[in-house]
Amino acid sequence: MPAAQLPLLPPPSRFSAPGAPTATGRGVSGPAPAEPSFFLRAVASRLAAAALACALPVAGAVAEEVDRAALVNTFIGTKDDGNTFPGASAPFGKIQVSPIGSHYSGWRYDDPQIRGFGHSFISGAGCWEQGGQVSVLPVTGRIGPGGDFDTGNAEAFDQREYGARYTHDGEVGQAGYYRVRLTDYGGIDAEATALVRAAAERYTFPADARRGHVLVNLGQANERHSVIGSAVEIVGDRVVEGRVTTKSFCGGHQYTTWFRLEFDRPFQAHGVWGEAGGLPGARHNMEGEAKPNGAWLSFDTGGARAVTLVSAISHVDAEGARVNLRADGMDDGRLLGFDAMRERATRAWNEELRSVRIPGAGADDATVFYTALYHALLQPMTGSDADGRYRGYDNRIHRAEGWTYHEYLSLWDTYRSQNQLLALLRPRQARDIARSVLAIHEQGGWLPRWGYASFETNIMTGDPVTPFLVDLWRLGALEGREAQAYAALRQNAFGEPPHNSRHAGRSGNARYLSDGFVQYDRTWPSKGMDVDPHHGGSATLEYALADCSLAQMAAALGKEDDARQLLRRGGNWRNVWDRQVRDEDTGFTGFPRPRLDDGSWYQPADGHYSPRSHHGFHEGTAWQYQWLVQQDLPGLAQAMQGRDQALHRLDAFFALDALRADPAAAARKDWVVGPYSYYNQFRYNPNNEPDLHAPWIYTLLGEPWKTSTVLHAAQTLFTNAPNGVTGNDDLGTMSAWYLFSAIGMYPVTPGTGRFVLHAPRHPRIELDLGGGRTLRIEAPGAGDGKPRFVRMVSWNGRPQPQVWLDWERLRGGGVLAFALTDDPAEAAWGTRPGELPPAACPDTR
Repeated sequence: MPAAQLPLLPPPSRFSAPGAPTATGRGVSGPAPAEPSFFLRAVASRLAAAALACALPVAGAVAEEVDRAALVNTFIGTKDDGNTFPGASAPFGKIQVSPIGSHYSGWRYDDPQIRGFGHSFISGAGCWEQGGQVSVLPVTGRIGPGGDFDTGNAEAFDQREYGARYTHDGEVGQAGYYRVRLTDYGGIDAEATALVRAAAERYTFPADARRGHVLVNLGQANERHSVIGSAVEIVGDRVVEGRVTTKSFCGGHQYTTWFRLEFDRPFQAHGVWGEAGGLPGARHNMEGEAKPNGAWLSFDTGGARAVTLVSAISHVDAEGARVNLRADGMDDGRLLGFDAMRERATRAWNEELRSVRIPGAGADDATVFYTALYHALLQPMTGSDADGRYRGYDNRIHRAEGWTYHEYLSLWDTYRSQNQLLALLRPRQARDIARSVLAIHEQGGWLPRWGYASFETNIMTGDPVTPFLVDLWRLGALEGREAQAYAALRQNAFGEPPHNSRHAGRSGNARYLSDGFVQYDRTWPSKGMDVDPHHGGSATLEYALADCSLAQMAAALGKEDDARQLLRRGGNWRNVWDRQVRDEDTGFTGFPRPRLDDGSWYQPADGHYSPRSHHGFHEGTAWQYQWLVQQDLPGLAQAMQGRDQALHRLDAFFALDALRADPAAAARKDWVVGPYSYYNQFRYNPNNEPDLHAPWIYTLLGEPWKTSTVLHAAQTLFTNAPNGVTGNDDLGTMSAWYLFSAIGMYPVTPGTGRFVLHAPRHPRIELDLGGGRTLRIEAPGAGDGKPRFVRMVSWNGRPQPQVWLDWERLRGGGVLAFALTDDPAEAAWGTRPGELPPAACPDTR
């Protein structure tokens, strides 16, 4: 179970408390506190609130002139395996600078020491290799034989040994800026900021230190991100360059990151270390797998205490890193100063964040909202260098001319919410992301599933790329490329990659195309950690949902034969629905169940199949996956013995009575388990993706007030605290889900372009849709923390009895107005059959 909720934190940019007493020398002080001093934080919060109130029309609300970048709290999600990082990044940034600790993802809020500041991070993923390459740490002490860093002992340069303790007091984490006090080595202040392709760090050494050093560790990265090989080169008296080859996501393929670090002043001395120890004065070194490798640079800090370095990385080559540094880290041929880059970073983030406005929101609500928006805008990351070059899935160098290539595509997660949010709010980036996916197909021969850097990892199962691309088509991001996209999607839906292709595609397609289900076979060979037959039950449901979404595109493009086939295949969920399965504790009958290769139902060794078991479902159970039939809710209700029984089952799934009595307590007690405790569950799992859409099943079955009840409870899991994200944030997926829940609409059924409506969290929300178009959402009475239910809805002044709006109407902007009530009995909107959307893929048998 996640830890108890921390007290609410003020936005971290407002931390003004002094740092803890510093140590003198290496490893002398007592342990720095792993948790913040909440007394100091409370003082800082009150001071900040007083200052903020001066600019506010209503006490406690966020005014339009407030710096939204400063409202972001990058510590949200850094605890309880949210797996976000607190450091600096630009929107869709190529480079990130953030601390490295002992946690597998790179950092956890209560890690006891900072091992270094890495230069590449993924936000919120679940696997272990999430960046951290080129680990930099400022230190003091003597480097030499028998010194604090003994050059005769390679272990002296292990970041697990020389890492610095630190204090949360005075720590700042906001959009584009990070600051922390290292309490070892006499007390060193570390700061970081970042633009898209270059970043800057400033290290301020203690006043009594005559010399400071910067360690550049290439042989180590994040705790479980193994380095296969690395090379370092000290160039002149200001520059370090090199490359690091590491493994990818979940132990996958190897890839190389090139880097360039350029300092704002000359270093006085330097050296490198390797397997044999340190070599003062040496300029280059190269080592193999798991071997120590790095460099140190020594500076005179007796006068000027601060040392600034500007960094850039590339997945293309060394010149790519240089090009990126010149483009974003220099101005008129000179390095940008740290403050100048920070100012640009803040300006860039404010430009992004002010495109969504929530006037009247309380301070904590605003911080949670804008931090979620921040997390949703971090990825897919920029992949092309400043000259347009990028490394494709054929391992060749390509050039994106007039557009930006994006990489790191967690499609199984992002197709459910983050993808649509970007298409809604960032149409230009959505077009570039869609074009990037098509470029992967051109260069690798097949569409990706979980694309990491320049190759496919084959992580996760099902067919996420189809709903991902079809939604981008529906929302306008594939304009002019419809035929190319459809051809790639059709290949994916009707075929399988050859054995010698790295791509797995629909690895269960042979049986699915012949018999309408993916067989459950744990012995099936995999091209990565995951493969569809290992999870045949859920893969069948995912394929069917994907087929239904592609049917919408096929029909719109005049592919009538394909549309008919795909529409029929959208009902293949029925082929894994066993009417005889009974949940013993609740008494409900009829659940998804995996089939074996011969078509028989899977039977475990004990002879009893339970819908709460792990067999055949990826990161979930039949209880959670039973709702993954958005394309045919009337058919699903019929399979559950009718609408009333389906609603009764939903009530049990969400523990509805407990939610109504005490939403926050029930959400944590009845729903939340560990972030990786996917199995043996029969409740809603807000920590993971398979049932993210389930709250809106109530609405699609004619009881929207219950959707509002569930969403109100779920929103209590998102707080202004380090454990303020539920589960892994999964490259912005959970954050995007929260944003949709807060603004009052959600894209439930892929490919339809329908946004299902519900009670918003805030009284007024304004979203810029690009091209001067604005969507304004009004909900008087919302925002006081109490549950609200929809009594009436209007669109541009006209009644909107239907529970959804199509993208074709939303895309031009307008006013969506909700009349709310606190009495469910008054919430009659959306309860009549004619107010519900038709099934996208109804039963055609």
